[in-house]
Amino acid sequence: MNNFLFSIMPVLLFLSALLFDSASVQAAQSDNNLPVYSRLYDQNRNPNDDGRDALTLARQTNRKVLIEVGGDWCSWCHIMDRFIKEHPEVESRLHQTFVVLKVNINDANDNAEFMSAFPPAKGYPHMYVTDQSGNILNSQDTANFRENKQYSVKRFMAFFDRWQNK
Repeated sequence: MNNFLFSIMPVLLFLSALLFDSASVQAAQSDNNLPVYSRLYDQNRNPNDDGRDALTLARQTNRKVLIEVGGDWCSWCHIMDRFIKEHPEVESRLHQTFVVLKVNINDANDNAEFMSAFPPAKGYPHMYVTDQSGNILNSQDTANFRENKQYSVKRFMAFFDRWQNK
């Protein structure tokens, strides 16, 4: 029996590596399946319309909504997006836990009407967690996800654990 296990071990390791690589590819490809409002900041989008769509999707998929406020001008927004892409386990949990709604804030369009319903952001990117009815559950400064001036997988995972529907 032990000889059998040792003889198939290389095959099992190879298959495991293929499955892990396949999961990484699927995570990267799944970005294309996300709604536009989950993928990018767009000053021409209407966050009220996108918010209604996000709430509908959240109810259909039993998730909360994560509103991420920022813009293309925001260096920390780009750093956080890159961090999430480079850590497939974070990206996967993010989209398992939340329907993400990116809301653009810039000089040309501050989305003041939409943002008036939320507590002021301390910096950008800033996150708000809502339930499936749109009730605000949390206002989250993304600086809390950093350790030693870098985003932390551990801190993101703890955040997801806290807000995941049980």
